[in-house]
Amino acid sequence: MVLYEYVTQEQLAGFDKYKYSAVDTNPLSIYVMHPFWNFVVKFLPTWLAPNLITFTGFMFLVLNFVMLAYFDFDFTASAARHEHVPSWVWVAAAIFNFLAYTLDGVDGKQARRTNSSTPLGELFDHGLDSWACIFFVATVYSIFGRGESGVGVATLYYILWVVLFSFILSHWEKYNTGILFLPWGYDMSQVTISLVYLVTAVVGVETWYQPILFHFLYRDLFTFMIIACSFTVTLPMSLRNVLKAYRNDSLKHSSLYEAFLPFLSPVLLFILSTTWVVYSPSDILELQPRIFYLMVGTAFANVTCKLIVCQMSNTRCQALSWLLLPMLVVVALAVTGVVANETLLLYLWTAAVILAHIHYGVSVVQQLSNHFKIFAFSLKKPSSD
Repeated sequence: MVLYEYVTQEQLAGFDKYKYSAVDTNPLSIYVMHPFWNFVVKFLPTWLAPNLITFTGFMFLVLNFVMLAYFDFDFTASAARHEHVPSWVWVAAAIFNFLAYTLDGVDGKQARRTNSSTPLGELFDHGLDSWACIFFVATVYSIFGRGESGVGVATLYYILWVVLFSFILSHWEKYNTGILFLPWGYDMSQVTISLVYLVTAVVGVETWYQPILFHFLYRDLFTFMIIACSFTVTLPMSLRNVLKAYRNDSLKHSSLYEAFLPFLSPVLLFILSTTWVVYSPSDILELQPRIFYLMVGTAFANVTCKLIVCQMSNTRCQALSWLLLPMLVVVALAVTGVVANETLLLYLWTAAVILAHIHYGVSVVQQLSNHFKIFAFSLKKPSSD
């Protein structure tokens, strides 16, 4: 039984016609990671469902987030004169991150190997990737923290948004061109993150206090690399690919307005969350940065998943996500001081967003499983009774 039918009949018909099309030009991916993944997938049993591999990889990132939340909930452990995160935690984080990255790379190969590729598999993979953004960003943040040599919680908030918009760009490209241009930054960032975790375990977080050159700190390099990669590589390449399709009359949508429509809900989400940050009576981001990041990342994942459904089914993107309406009320209650306990309001709203997103995800997976007459987490076929 499907909890709720979020996918329309028109979208289901679009999924029936869907063909996977992607372009990967990253040398690291082509010459290093794909050969490695081709080697790894041979050791997986042929009864293992690709979606189970995808979900396991995602849960390793959630485990990292939970583990660092236990040892560094407020992102202060890496600051001077604070009890630092134990070295074994960083070793575990490196292993879990690399395992998550590896499983994300072999799930599609397992699907082709077992002849079980379906649109559901791609949707499930990319849907979880959209949610994973917040988990690895928050975990990396614990390396630098929010101390004197760290990164301020407000700065990290805007860095998170840069990462989130960089992620959605590739799916916006596919919504308009029909081709998924895989970003170079993903593979390089995942390998780098795993190595940084290991280095932190060996040399300690104090190493990151030291300047690289003059007064230029590692935290500045961290911030510079993310922003520079997004604005000098990811964004220009995405715009180039979409505008090229527009000039060649191969754009999948009728106008530039329709082409840019998928950005409406993410931009409104950014405006609402930033309004809360700026006008919060109790400075909620300073009080509860981890929970606020989790709320924003989960809400963004929900919006992104709906775009992925539309681009895969070749249907028009929903202009406004319904999740923005109750969030508007929540932000209004917070910034006007109507609700005095802002922290409690944030916790309740974050729980509501997480539950709503899980409900959406489970419902969509059930609906597509029924439509394609498959099991999401098993290669066995449902009985025809």
